[in-house]
Amino acid sequence: MNEKFEVGDKVAVLDEAIEGEVVAVKNNEISIKTTDDFVMTFFVNELVKLQKISDLNNLFSSKSISDVLKDKKEPVKRSFTKEKKSKKEEFVMEVDLHIEKLVQNFRGMSNFDILNIQMDTVKHKLEFAIKNRLPKMVLIHGVGEGVLKSEIEFFLSRYDNVVFQEANFQKYGFGATEVYIKQNPNR
Repeated sequence: MNEKFEVGDKVAVLDEAIEGEVVAVKNNEISIKTTDDFVMTFFVNELVKLQKISDLNNLFSSKSISDVLKDKKEPVKRSFTKEKKSKKEEFVMEVDLHIEKLVQNFRGMSNFDILNIQMDTVKHKLEFAIKNRLPKMVLIHGVGEGVLKSEIEFFLSRYDNVVFQEANFQKYGFGATEVYIKQNPNR
């Protein structure tokens, strides 16, 4: 974008420490009288107009100090009570049972072997949650044909202190089970 220069404009030369006033305009060539009283000619794309201080003042709205201070006052803080939750309530252990998350290489493994590894993981993680008094965990089993999900449900149903249900659909979709562990306070 080329600026329009007129005689009398204050300009600066790009890439050089030269300033001056436009004395002649001829097509794309602008002649300026420098602050050292030399007349030099430049192309339009080599110059930039210098703003007058009065032009710069128009860019800013004039506000009184009291108006500025009103804007600066801190907003009134909202008061609300926040329930304090223990670290154990905030933490939800998520266990991804997809076989590629459990072992490095599962090539050559039968479906039976894969299912056994997944169920061993469920057993160990559930024991860990009970031992550490975690109230909740999520087992991510995926959708698939439902074999792993059925095995998990059968396994969990053998525990008296465990309740389970479908996990939050928005977060996990259909492929997860939420496990709640009822803790015995006497333990």
